[in-house]
Amino acid sequence: MSGPLRPSPSSWRRAATVLLAAGWPRAGATAATPATAATTTPPPPAEGFRLLLLQRAQSQGFLPGAHVFPGGVLDAADRSADWLHLFAPHHGPPRFGLGPPPPPPPRAAFPALPPSEPAGPPGAGDAATLPDDVAFRICAIRETFEEAGVLLLRPRGAPAAAPRPARYRAPPPGLEEWRARVRRDPRHFLRLCAHLDCTPDIWALHDWSGWLTPFVRVGGRRFDTAFYLCCLLEPPPVHPDSTEVVSCQWSSPSEAIESFMSKEIWLAPPQFYEMRRLENFASLSDLHKFCLDHALEGVERWLPITLTTADGMLQLLPGDELYIEDSKFIDSQMSTEKKIEELMKEGKKFHRVVIRDRHLYHIHVTIPSKSKHLYPKNSGVTKSHL
Repeated sequence: MSGPLRPSPSSWRRAATVLLAAGWPRAGATAATPATAATTTPPPPAEGFRLLLLQRAQSQGFLPGAHVFPGGVLDAADRSADWLHLFAPHHGPPRFGLGPPPPPPPRAAFPALPPSEPAGPPGAGDAATLPDDVAFRICAIRETFEEAGVLLLRPRGAPAAAPRPARYRAPPPGLEEWRARVRRDPRHFLRLCAHLDCTPDIWALHDWSGWLTPFVRVGGRRFDTAFYLCCLLEPPPVHPDSTEVVSCQWSSPSEAIESFMSKEIWLAPPQFYEMRRLENFASLSDLHKFCLDHALEGVERWLPITLTTADGMLQLLPGDELYIEDSKFIDSQMSTEKKIEELMKEGKKFHRVVIRDRHLYHIHVTIPSKSKHLYPKNSGVTKSHL
């Protein structure tokens, strides 16, 4: 059953993240890397592009030690009315040059969460005047600067169209103090952009997906996160902040999956799922073209429901035959005494991540995408990973 939500102890925080995909120089060339500005690059990956992964500090309360995409929690400053002055006169409401909005879904996506409380402390920004499409992109760009030192900006008045992957424009030197200010108070990000006479490059960020944190325990942190994808012609220099982020790496989808399986890194299920999805693309240009061609299709937004089994767990996603749109599962899990293999043999309509242990996931999808997006390729379990 679906319908109105019951009172819930969950406190949802709205957030945004960006999958930063970069084309890769040929073997033997020199390019900027996370640690230095002139190092021989590794050979190009099979997919022709790599994505930026940041390793969270073990001291972090959410996903400690995990490798994640840059991003964080929406702040009131990200939707401040003051941004209107910076975007004017070239871009403004209602769409700020982002193009026509995608059509609304045929029905409200489950779960229909209650409105979030205003982000940030009192006085952190004006009324929520910017639309979500803009505010969440500003949030993702700000957090990428805070965590990785990568500043995705565009000169004021530059055309909003993005017919091909963007070329990263390195900011002027001496911005480390600005970065520290922004970390202390997100309102400084707008001031930095005004100082540089630039706007956040919201047009380089393409709608990709939406993920809600599944229930783990009472009082656990829960996020409603917008995922964006940004294609850059080459990888920019990356400088982890050494507080929230302790290291970084550029990995292709297949490289990230292999590193996860060999226990070199740990990926949460949404990051694993997105890496598997990105394996569908053979090149950066194919990925970028897909984003442009599907700009009006909308994205899918998912709350995984956990089903614990006798020998592991399944994370069920909408469309799976075991997925139940019942508000009680917002704050609880399903369970069964059956084993994973029994459930797999009994079913046919799958959209699930099978989790056998911390470093052994595989994905089964047998349903069509609702938004003409691409689902991950089915991944089985090999003996080498058991």
